[in-house]
Amino acid sequence: MSPRHKPTDEEAHQAVEVLLAAVGTGGDIFDALDEVRPLHPKDNTFPGEVFMRLAADALAEGGVGRDRPIGEEGLLERYLPECRFRGRDNRKIRYAVMAAAAVHGGVEVDLLEEVAYWATDDFWSYAGLAAVAWARAVADQRGIALAELCSRLRAHG
Repeated sequence: MSPRHKPTDEEAHQAVEVLLAAVGTGGDIFDALDEVRPLHPKDNTFPGEVFMRLAADALAEGGVGRDRPIGEEGLLERYLPECRFRGRDNRKIRYAVMAAAAVHGGVEVDLLEEVAYWATDDFWSYAGLAAVAWARAVADQRGIALAELCSRLRAHG
């Protein structure tokens, strides 16, 4: 992909579909992210924004709000057990998790300022992992089958 390439709606849909297919079937999320990687233009946050909206949609599907909260404590350990985050990686995933929740709440998050500080080109993958964690948490805590939640999220696309 050239550095000037602007991601298309079709590429956004493809990124979401690949991630939801893995989540909904219990597939390997790392394989899914590897499949999405070619869609990510260098030095661009895409498909991170798409994954943050996906996480926000999952929270909305679960009716998460001030009156029906879902706790963030233990989210990563419980809903991303295949991942271990340390040091800067821990800060990155925590940012992605909280930014996705903020998007659900209607906040326009300033991604560029934060991810420029990271000096890496990997925000999109942390946003994908945050979407997986939130989707799994919503399904578990709201008693929705994960495959059903993924089906509902596809309808948002």
